[in-house]
Amino acid sequence: MARLSAARYGKDNVRVYKVHKDEKTGQQSVTEMTVCCLLEGEIGTSYTQADNSVIVATDSIKNTIYIKAKEHPVNPPELYASILGQHFLDKYAHISAAHIDVTVHRWTRMVIDGQPHPHSFLRDGQETRNVEATVTRDGITIKSGIVGLQVLKSTGSAFHGFVRDEFTTLKETWDRILSTDVDAGWAWKKFANVAAVQEGVERFDAAWEAARNITLKTFAEDESASVQNTMYKMCEQILDAVPETEKTNYSLPNKHYFEVDLSWHKGLQNTGKDAEVYAPQSGPNGLIKCEVSRS
Repeated sequence: MARLSAARYGKDNVRVYKVHKDEKTGQQSVTEMTVCCLLEGEIGTSYTQADNSVIVATDSIKNTIYIKAKEHPVNPPELYASILGQHFLDKYAHISAAHIDVTVHRWTRMVIDGQPHPHSFLRDGQETRNVEATVTRDGITIKSGIVGLQVLKSTGSAFHGFVRDEFTTLKETWDRILSTDVDAGWAWKKFANVAAVQEGVERFDAAWEAARNITLKTFAEDESASVQNTMYKMCEQILDAVPETEKTNYSLPNKHYFEVDLSWHKGLQNTGKDAEVYAPQSGPNGLIKCEVSRS
């Protein structure tokens, strides 16, 4: 006999752009987001009995995303996600949880002739700021993060002392290129309600700045013995810098750059200490992950 064991539904890939116009200064600020909103609750009969009376139409969910973006601040995204999710619980008694994912896309203000331009922006990378919020009648859980921060250093990374056996062909190295696309996240202690999220709301921007700066500084300055050890150091520092978090995590692909042997061409030396020209690899790549919690 079959039974419905879990269900959620909603609207995905809702693109939202909001502009804030400062009438006094003439300066404008912009935010572009992609939002996903999925609902849970007493909706089982829509699956098992074709009962649409329990469904809040996904088009209505999409409309609500835009309405709440007009009525409330969209920055920081943690607050907007909490407000949006709480709306569905307040409005519909049969909804027990709202899962809100917000992806904020980069628009960086242009600097023209040394001065910040009041209304012109550029996209200086595919890095995004991400939020996952789950709003229930017991409180709000939030995870913040950075996705797609592409970094590279041309030296200052090694990898040796690893397991060597009959399956091993990789050579040990004391100097290599290290490149990755950073996905980092930090989970906050549970909030009782939207008011608790809003109180001290500046914590969210400060944590994002701290996590990003820690990631970049540690990546650049650490004499890396391995991706594993470097990412653990990053996690430790984020937990120290943001005391209201419970745990943090990283996912780092190790994007390989291989030396090109050019000795076949007139004895041209381009390996080891003579290496200057490399072939970036699209795959396969290493993938290293970790999650670090408070003890």
